[in-house]
Amino acid sequence: MLILGHLGNALEVPLDPKVLEELAQPPTITQQSPKDYIIDPRENIVIHCEAKGKPHPSFSWTRNGIHFDIDQDPKVTMRPRSGTLVVDISGEKAETYEGVYQCTARNKHGAAVSNNIVIRQSRSPLWSKERNEPIRVQEGEALVLHCRPPAGLPPPIIFWMDVNFQRLPQSSRVFQALNGDLYFSNVLKEDSRNDYICYARFPHTQTIQQKQPITLLVLNLDAVNETVAALFNETDFFNGSVEERKPTFLIPSGSSSSKMVLRGQVLELECITEGLPTPEVSWSKLSGEFPDKRTSIVTFQKILRIVNVSDADAGEYRCTAHNRLASIHHTIRVTVKAAPYWITTPRNLVLAPREKGQLICRASGTPKPTINWAMNGIPIENSPEDSNRKVEGDTIIFEEVQTGSSAVYQCNASNEYGYLLSNAFVNVLSETPRVLTPANQVYQVIRNNHALLDCSSFGSPIPKITWFKDSQSSTLEGDPYLLHENGTLEIYVAQAFNSGKYICVARNTLGIAENHVYLEVKEPTRILKQPKYKVAQRNMNVVFECKVKHDPTLIPIMIWLKDNGELPDDERFLVDSDSLTITDVTENDAGTYTCIMNTTLDHDSASAELTVVAPTPAVIYEQPDPPTDLELTDMKPRSVQLTWIPGDEHKSPIHKFVIQYTDSLHDHGHWHNLTHVPGSKTTAHLELSPYVHYSFRVLALNAVGLSDPSNPSHMYKTNPAAPDENPSGVKGFGTERDNLMILWKPLSGLQANGPGLQYKVMWRQKDVDKNWTSVTVANVSKFMVSGTPTFTPYEVKVQAINNNGIGPDPAVVTGHSGEDLPVQAPDSVQVLVLNSTLAEVHWEPVPPKTVRGHLKGYKVSYWRERSLHKHNPHRVEQQFLSFSGNKSHGMLPGLQPYSLYLFNIRVYNGKGEGPASSNLQFETPEGVPGPPSFLRITNSNLNNLTLEWGPPNDRNGHLTGYILKYQQVNNSNELGPIEELALPANKTSVTLPNLKYSTRYKFYFNAKTGQGAGPVITEEAITIMDEGKCESTLLKVTSGKQTLTVTNIFQSAFLPAALGEEDWQKEYVNGSQAYVLKGLKEGLSYRVRVVAKGHDDQAVLHQSEELLVTVPAMPSRQADIATQGWFIGLMCAIALLILVLLIICFIKRNKGGKYPVKEKEDAHTDPEFQPMKEDDCTFGEYSDTEDHKPLKGSRTPSNGTVHRDSSDESLVDYAGGDGQFNEDGSFIGQYSGKSSIRETAEAHSPVNTTAMNSFV
Repeated sequence: MLILGHLGNALEVPLDPKVLEELAQPPTITQQSPKDYIIDPRENIVIHCEAKGKPHPSFSWTRNGIHFDIDQDPKVTMRPRSGTLVVDISGEKAETYEGVYQCTARNKHGAAVSNNIVIRQSRSPLWSKERNEPIRVQEGEALVLHCRPPAGLPPPIIFWMDVNFQRLPQSSRVFQALNGDLYFSNVLKEDSRNDYICYARFPHTQTIQQKQPITLLVLNLDAVNETVAALFNETDFFNGSVEERKPTFLIPSGSSSSKMVLRGQVLELECITEGLPTPEVSWSKLSGEFPDKRTSIVTFQKILRIVNVSDADAGEYRCTAHNRLASIHHTIRVTVKAAPYWITTPRNLVLAPREKGQLICRASGTPKPTINWAMNGIPIENSPEDSNRKVEGDTIIFEEVQTGSSAVYQCNASNEYGYLLSNAFVNVLSETPRVLTPANQVYQVIRNNHALLDCSSFGSPIPKITWFKDSQSSTLEGDPYLLHENGTLEIYVAQAFNSGKYICVARNTLGIAENHVYLEVKEPTRILKQPKYKVAQRNMNVVFECKVKHDPTLIPIMIWLKDNGELPDDERFLVDSDSLTITDVTENDAGTYTCIMNTTLDHDSASAELTVVAPTPAVIYEQPDPPTDLELTDMKPRSVQLTWIPGDEHKSPIHKFVIQYTDSLHDHGHWHNLTHVPGSKTTAHLELSPYVHYSFRVLALNAVGLSDPSNPSHMYKTNPAAPDENPSGVKGFGTERDNLMILWKPLSGLQANGPGLQYKVMWRQKDVDKNWTSVTVANVSKFMVSGTPTFTPYEVKVQAINNNGIGPDPAVVTGHSGEDLPVQAPDSVQVLVLNSTLAEVHWEPVPPKTVRGHLKGYKVSYWRERSLHKHNPHRVEQQFLSFSGNKSHGMLPGLQPYSLYLFNIRVYNGKGEGPASSNLQFETPEGVPGPPSFLRITNSNLNNLTLEWGPPNDRNGHLTGYILKYQQVNNSNELGPIEELALPANKTSVTLPNLKYSTRYKFYFNAKTGQGAGPVITEEAITIMDEGKCESTLLKVTSGKQTLTVTNIFQSAFLPAALGEEDWQKEYVNGSQAYVLKGLKEGLSYRVRVVAKGHDDQAVLHQSEELLVTVPAMPSRQADIATQGWFIGLMCAIALLILVLLIICFIKRNKGGKYPVKEKEDAHTDPEFQPMKEDDCTFGEYSDTEDHKPLKGSRTPSNGTVHRDSSDESLVDYAGGDGQFNEDGSFIGQYSGKSSIRETAEAHSPVNTTAMNSFV
């Protein structure tokens, strides 16, 4: 999150994208390459520069201080909406692009710059060729094997290995120095080998270079003497033993040296010695101690390393080397310098116009860094002058900034060891407050915990946050509330009454914004009945109970654990809502069981242990026998000692003894529990009250239950005494305006402590009377003081008295005398109409003295005097609203729009209401109207409907019109597209034409005023056929095999039904134009008719004429002639003849001739196409053949009449006039002499009326 400095108050710019999109912002560098950027010459160069701002910034680069024109170099590209450069080095040398780069991100509000990015190519040069001569050294001498790797960038990592790539063993005698050389404090014979190889690994390119192997020959003295024996005299031989040497420093040399290190880097001090025996090295700091966690001594004590160096690490360090011959020292003086480092980084600053602010840039270093400022990348001394800006060293002070003075400032802190560069913008914004916390957020908290209600806001100037609860006008400040700087409201200890709606208001000089959140205080989760310790025998069942109470609005989750882990995966463990049952327990089930009840807000837990024991023989347990021999000893006025002898335990130990008493003086025959003692005791010290005749008895309790009571002890009478306590529950209040009733709870006989119990009642007017007025009464619990002034505070107290003295000083209670009705009406009554249904009433609270009682609140009486619309009736309905407490305003909800209201206000106390204020009136503005009073369908016809309606009962203003919407509803209740119609306000009916017949429509209807449309009422209706105007089409019935096809059925949305005749069968066709009746019997005749019915499926709207139809019988089975040769030949000849006729017809028509069959067709009218008689609404004649369909090549006239084609006519004539087509149009006539027989048997057979079936 971006934190912006604002004169000590941090203004947070939210990360909400919706807010960021609207805020202007100078550029900010978000990503850049490191200052020292070493590149791999084998890969493309990528120099990062990313920035953000509003508007999005543009980018430019400099190289070596000169503008870098990217467009002039085809190898360099810049990523879209980014300043990142990508250099394609294919075919180029990477060193060409070495240099110092700097990126600038700029928009209209300022410019931010990156660090100077130094681009250098990594280098891993080869070792120079050399020839290493064998090194011969005498045993015991010191030796250095030099590595001297080639200089690389970055420097290589050095290590020594042999020819098998195994690291050479190192020790305190043989080790590698920081410069990579291999040191021998003294050589041994076993050091001889020919494969000392130095390797250099260049980390950037991951390449390894190796030096030529070095051969080391270690010569001992015996070998030397044998070699020179022939050349020297005996006196010239070497001593036979290696001479020991004192330690000597190789690195560093001398007794002292110095070392400089930069703060934050790693300090490495090296101490390399030679000598024989091998010297041991140790380190110390002369000026203090080593830092504990940052110091390590490595490489066999030769190197002291301190990481993350600080100024405290400067001083003198001593290296000590010693062997048995001597000890030597070397002192290293360490100085710590520091490149610049931040103390205070300049932070972005968001200011409102005419506000003040400052940018602070503080850095430290050794030597002290120099601070230089720049604005938008230009040194500030060269930038335009600004009278409202003043630079004072490391601080820029802004006075009364102006709109348009936004800029990005750069702070550069530098010394000889480096520099720091930081961008910080000053953004001058004028932003009205906005609350970022989601609206209507619900916070839930457990009672007695603290609650935090968020109110995250943004604005410039910084908004001030205030909180309100519900409709209260006072801000929430002080105990128990704490308002945090970020606007969060904290409630220390949340209680149930803290629940409710909280309003957060953010306000600055430019505006105000508010947000509503809700707090729900939940009851804590508590385990009421905890699981108890259980001892169970093996194979028994165990039940652990865990009854929990939780807030009913929270969902609880019960979890059981065994020994703090999950329950075993065993069906013997049964978890219920409030218990855990373990069946057939075993020794493995023993352990601690924990019940945890979790809710989304809290949890509670309880544990119990289970012990499993081996089964024992059955033992009969019984309750103990009663104690015996009760005896009273050590009798004192207020105490006595009771002893007894326990009865038989019956194999169940006694847990405790219960001591009871009875008072034969005040409460004879009733026993009360006095105390109890553990079962191991047989005596009890009993505290007693005065003036009681005590008798005691004892009961014993074991696991089975209580014993019978013991015989009572001897009576012990305590002496009377003065009362120890006074009556409780003392109150003072008035029942009438001139009295004071004093009530108290009387003492019991046991509390009286003696005879003659009385009560001394005392009272005085608070802050007026100094002396108490008193009266002594007996056998009562109240006293009436008369003649008191109205509603006056009194101090009262009641003291107990008996024959032996008075009780302790009683507590003083404040009460009030009786109330009277208030005497003054509220003043300054005003009303503010907020909208058409809501008004806010204000008044001046009455003076407290005029209330004359406990102020309960104010009551507003209001009523609707009349409507402002002439059509609406005059209604007077008085309503009341009470506002508890000392309120000065309230809301009147649920008002009727466009009405005149009257109201008054009166104060009320516990006695009643005071006088009312003068009646004031107000008018509510127009609102949306109520629903129309009715909507009904009057004329439902074939293709139109008429709708009638009444205006709304509550017009709530001037009606401007009506809106009618309607849509079709199909049989599956799917809705079609909506049609909309606007109607004027003076209409009460409309007829909708061009509707689809037999269709259900749904209508939506509402009224509207100038304020909008009111609620919608709906109605449904179906278009039907009008009974008075019958429109029908030709009914055709075609017979088939066991079927009848009914076509051109009357179009209706209603199902046909029988006309009262029980032998009619019916099929519901639901508006179809064709229907097939199946399952008919061959050779039988049927009567068919179509009936249209109304909505209720009862009233018959229309029925067609009955038609008589015969289902043809199937001919007897005979040989299939389709496979006979003569039949196939005949069919081929007919097909050839038809083809020739078609060709002739085609030729004649092209020549304009007229085909003779066409003339014949014109001369004869098709008898099946006869017009329907309009006078009797009957259908046409029945035809027992199917409609003749035109063949290919025939024409259909434009008038829609289908005529027989000539080829169709020829086929029928050829078949002897009795050709038939089946349902799919195929020709089924037979060319045989049996056609006349079939016609006689089927078409002309008499009708069997007894076997006739009828269809509807």
